Amino acid sequence: MAQWCQLQMLDSKYLEQVDQLYDDSFPMDIRQYLSKWIESIDWDTVAVQDSLATVRFHDLLAQLDDQHSRFALENNFLLQHNIRKIKRNLQDRFQEDPVHMAMIISRNLKEEQKILDNAKSTEREGDGAVLAMVVEKQKLDNKVKEMRDRVQVVDQNIKNLEDLQDEYNFKVNTLKNRENEMNGMTAKELEKEKMIVARMCFELKGKRQDVVNQLSDLLNVTQALLSDLISEELPEWKQRQQTACIGGPPNACVDQLQNWFTAVAESLQQVRQHLKKLQELEQKFTYESDPITQKKGFLEARALDLFKNLLSNSLVVERQPCMPTHPQRPLVLKTGVQFTVKLRFLVKLQEFNYQLKVKAVFDKDVTEKKGFRKFNILGTNTKVMNMEESNGSLAAEFRHLQLKEQKVAGNRTNEGPLIVTEELHSLSFESELQLNQSGLNIKLEALSLPVVVISNVCQLPSGWASILWYNMLTTEPKNLKFFLSPPPAKWCQLSDVLSWQFSVTNRGLNQEQLNMLADKLLGVKAQRNPEGLIPWTKFCKQQSANEKSFPFWLWIEGILDLIKRHLLSLWNDGSIMGFISKEREKFLLSDKCPGTFLLRFSESSKEGAITFTWIEHDMHDKPIFHSVEPYTKKELGAVSLPDIIRTYKVMAAENIPENPLRFLYPNIPKDKAFGKYYPKPSETPEPMDVENTEKSGYMKTELISVSEVHPSRLQDNMMPMSPDDYKALEQYVSPRDIDAVTNNLLGFAEQFDDQMSADFEEQN
Repeated sequence: MAQWCQLQMLDSKYLEQVDQLYDDSFPMDIRQYLSKWIESIDWDTVAVQDSLATVRFHDLLAQLDDQHSRFALENNFLLQHNIRKIKRNLQDRFQEDPVHMAMIISRNLKEEQKILDNAKSTEREGDGAVLAMVVEKQKLDNKVKEMRDRVQVVDQNIKNLEDLQDEYNFKVNTLKNRENEMNGMTAKELEKEKMIVARMCFELKGKRQDVVNQLSDLLNVTQALLSDLISEELPEWKQRQQTACIGGPPNACVDQLQNWFTAVAESLQQVRQHLKKLQELEQKFTYESDPITQKKGFLEARALDLFKNLLSNSLVVERQPCMPTHPQRPLVLKTGVQFTVKLRFLVKLQEFNYQLKVKAVFDKDVTEKKGFRKFNILGTNTKVMNMEESNGSLAAEFRHLQLKEQKVAGNRTNEGPLIVTEELHSLSFESELQLNQSGLNIKLEALSLPVVVISNVCQLPSGWASILWYNMLTTEPKNLKFFLSPPPAKWCQLSDVLSWQFSVTNRGLNQEQLNMLADKLLGVKAQRNPEGLIPWTKFCKQQSANEKSFPFWLWIEGILDLIKRHLLSLWNDGSIMGFISKEREKFLLSDKCPGTFLLRFSESSKEGAITFTWIEHDMHDKPIFHSVEPYTKKELGAVSLPDIIRTYKVMAAENIPENPLRFLYPNIPKDKAFGKYYPKPSETPEPMDVENTEKSGYMKTELISVSEVHPSRLQDNMMPMSPDDYKALEQYVSPRDIDAVTNNLLGFAEQFDDQMSADFEEQN
């Protein structure tokens, strides 16, 4: 199996390692589109030969041109644009140094292999279920090879049988003619010839029996392989697709499944051709107890049944229903908004091209229920399946479907037992395949995973929560009553799903963050038990009538939206700790030097907000913690978080405003952590340069976050030195020593004041 295919079957923790191998210099898109070609080249050799590297560089550009042409045939403008951009970037980077590109590819392939090897070693330690799956796939490849080898053996033996039968017929006819000649053979010669013909007849009967037995054995092997595909591999692929739909590892092995299905179909087609050939041989020569006569009908019926069983299970939903406006939230559809869905026929035979007409049907087998909404499908709901230019698969994509709710007479009220976002619907696809050779019609049907239909985009988060819960807990595609009594989820299940939601930002949740969420859902007393149960109501329902309370999921959803809109780079580079309790936050900061801060998400904001907490020490070296009021999308839309951290000031009466933030936890200097996100200095005139203002006539301004506090909340009441003085002093003396000296001076000043007061009282 190809290395790239094996990698995509690994767990998310390994896929994150793969993701880190690729960046803008050599994007993962190239690895995906050109995986077979890339793995067919010896890049180690290319990387040490300039001339060969130049050739391979231009070969790669040609491969990208071919891929661009495929996207053009599919009218996929976005992917065409991406391919053109990738090609331009490659030319800019490697046109003069193609060896560098070869070295990158060579290194990445080796690193990929290391990731695979690491996963295999993990499997040997008992944590390699995914690698076990890879081993199973290799076993299936071996079974397919065995089946094909048997087909070739039977094919050759039938040819040998035909040659032997032709020779036998020739001998028999020759013997008859010579017997009738006037000057025929002597009795002894005649007897000898008859003995030769008899031996040939015996050999012929034996070979006929052998071929019939071989065909029977071949069908046994094919039936076992077909059973593996239909009862194990296909359900497992559908389950992996479910997982991929809710953010899990991508399910990229449909091509492999298609190869297996097609191989079985081709073998069964050849078996049927073999049986036709045996029928021809039988018509030319037969005898009593002829195995062809006895077994032909049974073998034909068995081969046809296997073929029908294969075809009836070959129509699958390759890409589940999804609105193009929300590609990471499939299975949630909004009325009046177009959605797409793609089907594939896993048996890729040329004779089926343009023979399958598929029709989309909504809620086909749903009985009418009170309060259950009904919808009509708008747009072209029939498609003919044809071979795709890009990969040759037999597919049909519905791109312009919409749903419209059927109007109910009178004032419609949803009196059903379920709210809109818990109401599940089905989308089925029907077709009929006519086998010209046998005159049989085979009905085909594929069913999408259940969908949630919303009428307003504000329902999308709750609808997505329903999709997550359903696909996390069941593999049954027809259980539309699931939310009448939704089962609870184990924390070990939900923790993976929650992490996957953040993986769309390229960084999932680490164990520290998951621990905080476990405590929030299960309670601290549960001690983060992996088997701990979380009810649906705890996950997605408001727990009290308090206006300030809100469902756990909507809190997570608000944070996800905040990250995607304003914090993506900071989240991906690990600057944001995010999910951490206030108690844990104080514990982590307590032994750090003053000015150390960390970033966490607010637990009191439904819309998503982020705050930072920093530590100071009082004169007795007791830690004091300060947290700023959380920043929401509104504030972050005006000023970026790195800018807020850069310019943040604390101001108390008569004190010079100063920035208390110095180190990002655990000890990263603030400017080192966030400097790359600061705005680059422009060459425009200084804001206060009134002699040379900009054309607009205005002086530039800058938004700065300032927290005003009472002087008693600061660590001292002394007028601090200026920021420039402090910065100069900091080059020679550590911040902790500065604080210690300041505290000692403070203590001395207080003692001096007390002594002076006592002396004054004695004198008076």
